[in-house]
Amino acid sequence: METRGADVSIVIPAYYEEGAIARTVSRILQILPEAEVIVVDDGSRDRTAEQARRAGAYVWSHPYNIGNGAAIKTGIRMASRDYVVLMDGDGQHDPADLPRLLRAAEKYDMVVGARDPKSHANAFRRLANAAYNMLARYTTKFPIKDLTSGYRVVHRETVLRYLYLLPNTFSYPTTLTMAYLRSGRSVCYVPIEAQKRHGKSKIKPLKDGVRFFLIILKIATLFSPLRIFLPVSGSFFLLGLANYAYTYITQHRFTNMSALLLITSVILFMMGLVSEQITQLRYDRVSDGG
Repeated sequence: METRGADVSIVIPAYYEEGAIARTVSRILQILPEAEVIVVDDGSRDRTAEQARRAGAYVWSHPYNIGNGAAIKTGIRMASRDYVVLMDGDGQHDPADLPRLLRAAEKYDMVVGARDPKSHANAFRRLANAAYNMLARYTTKFPIKDLTSGYRVVHRETVLRYLYLLPNTFSYPTTLTMAYLRSGRSVCYVPIEAQKRHGKSKIKPLKDGVRFFLIILKIATLFSPLRIFLPVSGSFFLLGLANYAYTYITQHRFTNMSALLLITSVILFMMGLVSEQITQLRYDRVSDGG
């Protein structure tokens, strides 16, 4: 069955996007005339809200800049249709891809537009995204093709259960992807080609790169703690055994350092087990939300 525009809400967070937002909204309505287009202006002081409204979108403005993720959460709460499309308002996401993403959403809980690695702005961004994808793939045991893509389709009833997990920053796609996968939700990647953005990127590679890495670790320990705690615990255990073997051969005794390393490994393992139990309670909370 073909998804109709009447079933679709499109949420676009915008912050100083007056140069691209009108064109983005107009193209969406050309492709899906019956869609509900919601632009959340995250405290812009330019004509972003005015341009979006003139193009045909319903506009909600934050009184000040809260964050990209906060704008997404506002838009999802306001959406009234069964399917919710999340996309950027800077011109990078091509509305022509909407029919393909929506068709896939009929079978999956979340559909993500996976960008070609060459479409990332520079080599640093490509390398960073590859590293994020590898870490997330290890944590979730799922082949993640584009962890940070903001172009995706979700079912409103399902995504509302995860809003309390989403941060107010640019890292909401990371959190949402890993939360879905670790909760047993189905995720599909549809290849897209990102366009060149209008204006200057709001992401600072070094500062935001470190934050993204820490967020992935945080989400990993939140949804699959033993995947993090177990390797660290095992490393300390092996170091303790190696140190004991060395000191036994050279000094014929068991040293305090060996004891410290072995005890640390046990403590980390037990922390991982406790975290795994807490994680199960979190899964139950998400399930009870339905």
